[in-house]
Amino acid sequence: MHVNGAAVSIGNLKSKIENSEVLTLADLAAWSRPGTSLAVLGHPIKHSISPAMHNAALAALAGHEPRFADWRYFRFEVHPDDLPQALDLLHARQFRGVNLTVPHKMIAFDRVAAIDPAAGPVGAVNTLLWEDHGWRGFNTDGYGLAAAVRETLALELAGIPIILLGAGGAARGAAVECLQRGCASLTIANRTPGNLTNLLASLALMAGGIPLQGFSPSEPPPDLPANALVINATSAGLRDTDPLPIALATLPRPTAVFDMIYNPPLTPLLRAAAALGVPHANGLGMLVHQGAKALEIWSGIPAGMSAPSMAAAAQMAMAGR
Repeated sequence: MHVNGAAVSIGNLKSKIENSEVLTLADLAAWSRPGTSLAVLGHPIKHSISPAMHNAALAALAGHEPRFADWRYFRFEVHPDDLPQALDLLHARQFRGVNLTVPHKMIAFDRVAAIDPAAGPVGAVNTLLWEDHGWRGFNTDGYGLAAAVRETLALELAGIPIILLGAGGAARGAAVECLQRGCASLTIANRTPGNLTNLLASLALMAGGIPLQGFSPSEPPPDLPANALVINATSAGLRDTDPLPIALATLPRPTAVFDMIYNPPLTPLLRAAAALGVPHANGLGMLVHQGAKALEIWSGIPAGMSAPSMAAAAQMAMAGR
C-alpha cells in the first residue's frame, strides 16, 4: 500500500471531504459518507479539475431534480499498484461511478467485471459504473473528442482526413473513434517505430476500406493528405520547453489543429497553428464532454444537459490557475 495505512478519524475524513481535499486509500477504507458518491482516481490527481466540473453539474441538476441533492464527486490519489484494492473498496462502499485518469485507464481494462462493447477496441476504460457483480467499464474519451472538435472547430470526424500524432493510449482511443465515425483517411505519426507498427497492426481490421498509414514526424512523406485535421495525442506541449510533436510547416496546410492538452491552454503546437493562420483548439472541450458523457452513464441525464455547467466550471477553474 503506497499510502499511509494509519487509521483515519471520522472527524478528519469529514473535514477533508468538506474542504474538497485530495483523498487517499486510507480515507476510502474509512469511508462512511451517506448519499451517492462518485470519484476520480489518478496518480497524480491534485491538478484535476474534474471535481469542480462534476460538482457544478450536480448542483445544477439538483435544482431541478431533488434526487441529485446528495450526489458528490471526489478525487483520490491512488498509486497504480493499489488500483485493484481501490476498485474493490469503491465497489464495497457502493460508489455509483468512477472516472480513471493517467495511469489507470489501461490497467483497469482487465480488472473490471464487464466492458461496454464500444470500449473493447480501445483497450482502456475511463468510466466505471457500479453493478451488483462488479464494475462495468466504458470509455467516453472518443465521444469527448468528437464533441469537442464539432463544438470548437465546427468539424466532424466523419469524411475528413486525419493526421494523428502519437501511438499511446490516448492516440489509440482517438484512432478508434475516427475510424468508427468514418474518417476519410487516418495517418499516424510517432517517433518510436515499434509503437507505431503495433498500433497500425491493431487498427488494420477496423479500418476496412479507410486508408491507414504511418510515418515518422521528422520525415513526413510527400503524399500526406491536404486539408486534414491534425490531432495531437502526445504529451508534447505540457511544458513550454517541450519540442513540437511535429513541424506543421512540413505538412500540407491542415484544415485545423486540435491538441488534447488543455493546460497550458496554448501549447507550442497551437501557437504554431496560430502563426500559420490555421484554426485551432485545445483539449478543454474534450475534457468537458467526456465528463458529461460519464455523468450520463451514471445518472441517465443526457450529456448535452450537463455540458454547459461543466464547461463554465472548467473555464473558471482554469482561470484561477
